[in-house]
Amino acid sequence: MTVAEIYANVQVKSIDKTFTYKVPEKFNFLTAGWRVFVPFGGREKIDGFVVRVYEAEETDFDFELKNISEVIDDEAWFTPKMISAAEMLSDFYLCPTAQTMSLFMPGNAGKKISPQFERTAKLVKDFDEKEFSRRPAQLKLLKFLKVNGEVAVKDIFAEKISPATVNNLEKSGYIEIGSQRVFRDSYANFSGRENNFELNEYQKAAVAEVKKIIESGIFKSFLLHGVTGSGKTQIYVELAKITRTLGKNVVILVPEISLTEQTVKNFKSYFPDLTVIHSRLSIGERSDAFYRIRNGESGVVIGARSALFTPLDNIGLIVMDEEQDFSYKQSESPHYHARIVAEEFAKFHNAAIIFGSATPSLETYFRAKISGELVYLNLPFRAMNQPLPEVECVDMRAELKSGNKSVLSKSLKNLLTETLSEGQQAILLLNRRGFSTFVMCRECGEVVKCPDCGLPMTYHKDGSLKCHHCDIQKPVPKICPNCGSKYIKFFGTGTEKLEKFLREELPDARILRMDRDTTTSKFAHGKILNAFAKKEYDILFGTQMVAKGHDLQNVTAVGILSADASLNIPSFRAAEQCFMLITQAAGRAGRAELPGKVVVQAYNPDAPAVVFGCRQDYESFFESELPMRRELFFPPYSRLIKLIFRDKKEEKALNEAEKIAAIFKIEFEQSEAHHEVLGPIAAMISNFRGEYRFVLLIKSGDLPEVLEIMRRYDLHRRDDVTIDPDPISTD
Repeated sequence: MTVAEIYANVQVKSIDKTFTYKVPEKFNFLTAGWRVFVPFGGREKIDGFVVRVYEAEETDFDFELKNISEVIDDEAWFTPKMISAAEMLSDFYLCPTAQTMSLFMPGNAGKKISPQFERTAKLVKDFDEKEFSRRPAQLKLLKFLKVNGEVAVKDIFAEKISPATVNNLEKSGYIEIGSQRVFRDSYANFSGRENNFELNEYQKAAVAEVKKIIESGIFKSFLLHGVTGSGKTQIYVELAKITRTLGKNVVILVPEISLTEQTVKNFKSYFPDLTVIHSRLSIGERSDAFYRIRNGESGVVIGARSALFTPLDNIGLIVMDEEQDFSYKQSESPHYHARIVAEEFAKFHNAAIIFGSATPSLETYFRAKISGELVYLNLPFRAMNQPLPEVECVDMRAELKSGNKSVLSKSLKNLLTETLSEGQQAILLLNRRGFSTFVMCRECGEVVKCPDCGLPMTYHKDGSLKCHHCDIQKPVPKICPNCGSKYIKFFGTGTEKLEKFLREELPDARILRMDRDTTTSKFAHGKILNAFAKKEYDILFGTQMVAKGHDLQNVTAVGILSADASLNIPSFRAAEQCFMLITQAAGRAGRAELPGKVVVQAYNPDAPAVVFGCRQDYESFFESELPMRRELFFPPYSRLIKLIFRDKKEEKALNEAEKIAAIFKIEFEQSEAHHEVLGPIAAMISNFRGEYRFVLLIKSGDLPEVLEIMRRYDLHRRDDVTIDPDPISTD
């Protein structure tokens, strides 16, 4: 008999294994990679993933096998490499294989994604125009088909030809009605744009270095570190052309959907068959994209982190642009980081991978400049030799003392006024990260910090301040403990409130807001940016998404409000986030012929992250930040794993966390590697949907060893424990 090993698509950690089913004779075409329906437990039908089909005897099993019920798709969904990749991810991220296989699906579990067809008409019989002289409508259609060949019936109707005319010609045998598959693609009509400028010496050197690796067909990782506006995208285009010429495929990753449209335009004229993948596309669009990729009709895939999980084979180049961006980390299980997965996939395909950024993550820069794991490629100047923008840092404490209680400093308001009078455009960034979570004095800039560890304390809805590292709690002070000022309060200004203020302060300005509330639809980001690029608006303002990677030629002014708010997050990455935000946002100014000017508003302008961000001096920031990371054994000197223990009973959740912490401490005493355990402490959201949550943080000098300990104690099979390797936040 023929049997199949199948992963049942159930989100239960304790049953992460394959189950054996009989393959009925009518399904004898099944191979590894098909999706099927099977009976499971008390349920008549759930979907499953076939990973192996083989011949066996009834006597090989001491129980009666159940039959596969149905086949879901019209072809195998998973390639052998996709299955291997899913099993590799399951092993590393300690989650069920069925869960990682679901990453490679464009739609909902158990749902057949049907192709879409449309009616077509084509000419199948010669005609004499004189015989049709009294039937002008039919003659019009016949001529239309003679010129255009087979066309969609809807396009015929668009020519104001009636259904009756179509039916009569079909009956008389002059035309034939058929159907053809329609590929749903929202980006099909996007026009590309070619950059005709010649690469400079730094760009040419970078292309030559990576080209050697692509041609040799071996795995190698690169860091392309270029200042804002240095022409990283054109390097990606040139290398993609080289890769496709060699018959290999390309993946281009961007961190957010807001950057997808710009990237598509940069690549479309060179690669008209490119495919776009991201979560805002419909299931049908994603399914059709997968079909085209699987059938070799597209060799360039562009998209957010989910673009890694297509059936694209024979990959020669993976590009991860803005590699430092936290959007590459998945917040739900499996908690993968696209940077790590992309590099593993590059190894899998013997491909070159490029991590590109003006502000690389400290981990990536360390791997390139200190440990030598990555080849370092540098672009120290802008592509057309434009100067970097002039940056002014304004101390908002001094503004307050001078009587200016506005959210705009005098310098920033003057800059906006001058920019608008000259017919140029401005971008305003409101740094929302950290807002309403800390308490700060506007008089002296003092932030209420933990007396033990010195990290900012977090404000909770119950009116208390808590340290999520030391578990210390204290009330919110009514006056500043440093200077006695009454100007101490929860810090934050919303985008809607700021928009109202800007319209009052700059009544003649055409203002456009870009944040989560205004970008909910599929192409909202693109519509906003296109309208701004066409100069329909004067000021674009919003949250972090306005700072990332946009190339807007008429922007000469940038203002950053509350630039140092990121410093008040209780995270070891706080300074890094602050520096990146300032550098990236400043880089939007002066990208064309006109010079740029930037005003950075801060309450702590002397902080190294602010100082070096205003100078756009990455190397100095890296050198200033590294000693703290080394002393506290944080990345890049360690890898982190965050464990969250959950239970409806607070005491039980805490006891389980303490029990596992004790186990790790005993295990780590016997290890040659350096490991540390922090906690357990209450999570920042300590009670979520009726469950109490406690965090255990592990710093590891040997991550595989820690993962093996977790497997040994079956932590990955427990439904009350969330395992998050390489977390972005630690609370």
